[in-house]
Amino acid sequence: MKERILLTGKNGQLGRELQRSLAPLGELVAVDVEDFDLAEIDTVRSFVRTLRPRIIVNAAAYTAVDDAETEPALAMAINALAPGVFGEEAASIGAWVVHYSTDYVFDGTAERPYSETDTPNPLNVYAKSKRAGELALQASGAQHVILRTGWVLSSHAQNFAKTILRLAVEQTQLNVVVDQFGAPTSAQLVADMSAHLIRQEQTEGSEDFPFGLYHLVAAGETNWYEYARYIIAAARAEKVPLLLEPDDIQAVKSKDYLSPAVRPSNSRLSTDKFCSTFGLPLPHWQSEVDRVLQQIFMIQRGQA
Repeated sequence: MKERILLTGKNGQLGRELQRSLAPLGELVAVDVEDFDLAEIDTVRSFVRTLRPRIIVNAAAYTAVDDAETEPALAMAINALAPGVFGEEAASIGAWVVHYSTDYVFDGTAERPYSETDTPNPLNVYAKSKRAGELALQASGAQHVILRTGWVLSSHAQNFAKTILRLAVEQTQLNVVVDQFGAPTSAQLVADMSAHLIRQEQTEGSEDFPFGLYHLVAAGETNWYEYARYIIAAARAEKVPLLLEPDDIQAVKSKDYLSPAVRPSNSRLSTDKFCSTFGLPLPHWQSEVDRVLQQIFMIQRGQA
């Protein structure tokens, strides 16, 4: 009998890739806000109690970083309260939870990649809600895996790469922040690694499975400015019609780029724990971006 897997956030960047990667692993029940609203906590409880999955994969999140500054209650409900409820309900039925968090839980002041043992210090409402979600799940009593990632991109939904490509068709000059560092990571990579972990638990059993908190991002590092230049150069190489050249992008400091929510300058995450625990090497961010850009270009040409 196939194990039942509940996947939330099926229509998001990560959720779409998880539908693909998790489908062979069990009876996949994929839902989104139109099926039930994570902000309605009682509905979340009753849904899990009725469905009784063995694994809950929570890819749903409130991700509008700037909007969270004026909608803190909604961000907290979805990002903090719901993961705790998933954990409580999972613990009561013997299920376990895979949950996704963010590099933004750190304040970015360190001069090295952050490890799982570093103390979080979130700077904005979104980050505080995601950190609260981690703590709520950890306190729930459920077995769980929390995967912190960042700078996620895919060929669908909105993300930095797609925004840059859109603006490059409309504008001849662009300002991009140069003093925030991280590693672009594809939703496909996160989904594939998640499926690997779930398959390992299914094969080996939960008794010896290394549940816990892990960082999962691509290898290497860059900043938003260099990332944007890389995107435009790749598009130019593929003869994508653009108004913008890489040299038309101007580097600006975070202090000169006003936004409602403060972002950390250092979003680099150490993946040593993940790689050593699961024996999985992680690809460089450039290969991640190349793969997703090729998918985007194919869609634009009507080949996918």
